[in-house]
Amino acid sequence: MFDTKVALIVRDDLVVWQRLNVVAFLASGVASAAPEMMGEPYLDAHGNRYGNMLGQPMLVFEADISGLQAAHRKGLERELTLIPYVHAMFSTGHDAANRAAFLAEDADNLDLVGLALRGPKKAVDKAIKGLALHK
Repeated sequence: MFDTKVALIVRDDLVVWQRLNVVAFLASGVASAAPEMMGEPYLDAHGNRYGNMLGQPMLVFEADISGLQAAHRKGLERELTLIPYVHAMFSTGHDAANRAAFLAEDADNLDLVGLALRGPKKAVDKAIKGLALHK
């Protein structure tokens, strides 16, 4: 049904609130990177209008740090849209501080706690090969 695929990967050693926080931020990044994926606003039977959501499913996976880093490398090689979330971003309070924390990371050894990937189905599947769906 879709030519593209969206995968969100969250690190398996995070506490629940951190996992949910990471998934929320990654999903917002996907929506921003691919506004054409947005569905239409919702209407209820009374005519009340609600916001819209992505019109394509997103699958949530879990991985350890090495699994996240492998998916990141493969995503870069396949030129996928990547949205990263590193551990240092938990201690920041706004977007500019998040970007500064990310910039300070070792680009070859990111301390990833989350990663979103979007692109052609086969390329995303290869980047996430071996990862399990989040339980």
